[in-house]
Amino acid sequence: MSIVQNRKAFHDYFVEQRYEAGLVLHGWEVKAIRAGRAQINDAHVIVKDAALWLIGAHISPLATASTHVTPDPGRTRKLLLNAEEIRRLIGKVAQRGHTLIPLDLHYRKGRIKLEIALARGKLKHDKRAAEREKEWQREKQRVLRSR
Repeated sequence: MSIVQNRKAFHDYFVEQRYEAGLVLHGWEVKAIRAGRAQINDAHVIVKDAALWLIGAHISPLATASTHVTPDPGRTRKLLLNAEEIRRLIGKVAQRGHTLIPLDLHYRKGRIKLEIALARGKLKHDKRAAEREKEWQREKQRVLRSR
């Protein structure tokens, strides 16, 4: 079940491979995510010290957060993946033009997971071509429905 999606990612990037990663979260963050107060639109994933980190994700704390905890909504969160997957991703990100982006925050067996993608950035003409293709598909559906 999806919690929040990064729809902008498909507009700005060519998604090549997808991976599912766990997140290191604090208790107040889990409660806030379950309440639907997470955003990953401006987030990205970086490699630092042979680990993957989620930067730019915003989780708004609930008003009922504990008084002895000072929540940081935009903190950097560590991603949990298999060591072999991390090594493979580090090698591919080192190639020119590849990056890691978050696609989807969702539940898997009661746990909160993040779907990340190995992606290549789109240029302006690629974005325009994709938009034309979407328009053409919509127009085809309209014509078929009207018959």
